[in-house]
Amino acid sequence: MAKGPPIHVINQNTQRQSGRKAQLANVAAAKAVADIIRTTLGPRSMLKMILDPMGGIVMTNDGNAILREVDVSHPAARSMIELSRAQDEEVGDGTTSVIILAGEMMKVAVPFLEQNMHPTIIVGAYQKALDDALTAIDGFAQPLDVTNHDALMSIVRSTLGTKFVSQTGNFGEAMCELAIEAVKRVTITAADGSVEIDTKRYARVEKIPGGDLEDCKVLDGLMLNKDVTHPRMSRRIEKPRILLLDCPLEYKKGESQTNIEMTQGSDWEAILRQEEEEILKMCNAIIELKPDIVFTEKGVSDLAQHYLMKANISVIRRLRKTDNNRIARATGARIGHRTEGLTEEDIGTNCGLFEVRKIGDNYWSFIEDCKDAKACTVVLRGASKDVLTSIELNLQDAMGVVKNILADPRMLPGGGATEMALSWHLQQKAKTIDGVSAFPYKAVASALEVIPRTLIENCGGQMIRLVTALRAKHAAGADNFTWGIDGNKGKLADMVELGVWEPFAVKSQTIKTAIESATLLLRIDDIVAAVTNKPGSKQHPAGLM
Repeated sequence: MAKGPPIHVINQNTQRQSGRKAQLANVAAAKAVADIIRTTLGPRSMLKMILDPMGGIVMTNDGNAILREVDVSHPAARSMIELSRAQDEEVGDGTTSVIILAGEMMKVAVPFLEQNMHPTIIVGAYQKALDDALTAIDGFAQPLDVTNHDALMSIVRSTLGTKFVSQTGNFGEAMCELAIEAVKRVTITAADGSVEIDTKRYARVEKIPGGDLEDCKVLDGLMLNKDVTHPRMSRRIEKPRILLLDCPLEYKKGESQTNIEMTQGSDWEAILRQEEEEILKMCNAIIELKPDIVFTEKGVSDLAQHYLMKANISVIRRLRKTDNNRIARATGARIGHRTEGLTEEDIGTNCGLFEVRKIGDNYWSFIEDCKDAKACTVVLRGASKDVLTSIELNLQDAMGVVKNILADPRMLPGGGATEMALSWHLQQKAKTIDGVSAFPYKAVASALEVIPRTLIENCGGQMIRLVTALRAKHAAGADNFTWGIDGNKGKLADMVELGVWEPFAVKSQTIKTAIESATLLLRIDDIVAAVTNKPGSKQHPAGLM
């Protein structure tokens, strides 16, 4: 009988031990990431000083801003860092909470993994807890009247209370006003009642060091770091007619494939004459529409500047595509792709004033007093660029909060009140669950308490006594779901009296992202690194024999 290849029998227990080691390593990596930013939660939070590769300094307690600068090698830790980025892109706030909560969800699963409970059971219990939690917070949500400016200010003020701007003089109150005004400026309500709010594209923030806090404002238009191309062009025009282009106003340069054969000296003059005639044709097409200002994303030749200046038309060149789109939205102009075929409908007439002003060493073009401008620029003035960078991060969070409130006008109590109310609700629900899945279900309830615990730690309170008292408060009756932790004084407080609220969209997204990411990482039982085959190597691409 011929001998075949040797058969390797792998012990099933060895496989389980290897999978459990990988899962525990993932838990340790997730916990390490959460510990980095745990001290940045709450109004008494600490700041992190970030040194970027270019030598700049940013002082912030924004979770996403901190974690995107952290260099980690463990794939589970990298997955955790992606959570804060996803949270920031989705709702614009809650980046610190989602990491802390996800890390705690991983941590409470350790005892079950050590007792050889199958990860599928843990994941199933986590998913059931998530469904019950999302159902429960629908009952806790309170409606908000978005037409009431004071109520809107209250919720934005409470969400900014944990940010850097609230610890730097009067910047906090000013940022709330700026955020509300900027988001309302770019909000478009369609005929079917749907709301479109795109702050990242149409609400640009410009940071200019120097000046006072009172100089921070939302323009009813735009400002660009540009000057006119010719010193004799007009720098101030009232009620200008604006033309936008994304084509060059110069003769197209010949590329490397262009071949020109000249047999006599007059041929060169003919080529130059053709270029001049082409440029004159472009300029005449523009002059016929009688615009006051021409913006283009491409270059403008000296000859074109000469013709347009003689027609008393100012020109600004090499605009960014995003700036061109914002000008079109603010002034009612349409971007032309070529000078031929332009019509009167392409001209923007909604601008009240165009003016070039010098601030510091830079020239800025202001497009102001626009009628029904659906794009804006937020001007920030402050002591230094580093401080303004930190304030900009908080302003972006505030605009995200206002955007979420206008899209879904519901709110939940802050200060850990919602998490503690959910914890108590899930603990009661766990009593009705049969089998071993009740234990990881109850672990989710205990993990939710990490938010009030962290708030107490960061303000120097007595954690065990306060958490026990808060737990008892919520157990005393369903009406106490608004009780949480006063992050400034380190004691129990009713969030309704303090006016501390969080947008429903942010809180629901935080809970959903944290639990779903924890279930994803718990289902990983091994990490396989792919390697390239080397010449003469017998190793398989996956690194396994």
